[in-house]
Amino acid sequence: MLADVAATAQLLARWPAAERPAQLDRLLSQAQAADRFSRRFGRPHAQWGNGSLLARALAEPSPTPNDHDYWASFSLVAAALAARKSATGPKSLGLSDDRSI
Repeated sequence: MLADVAATAQLLARWPAAERPAQLDRLLSQAQAADRFSRRFGRPHAQWGNGSLLARALAEPSPTPNDHDYWASFSLVAAALAARKSATGPKSLGLSDDRSI
């Protein structure tokens, strides 16, 4: 789960702060759509991956952000996932299954 948040934060940091919430909503929606695609067809989505947020974030190149933008994005992702978890439960978050991180 930490890798999902970190990769998504790194990608989000490339956009101006005012655009990040909308971009995060887009990424979360695309990860969820990729998850439905993977479950239905038994293979990853060609552009958005296997349905995890990590796979979706890694599908686009992301520059190395400065510390401020990265941590601001990190907190935005963590807060959004916490809000979704309380609203829908953990199964619908689109997080990778790797818990070793």
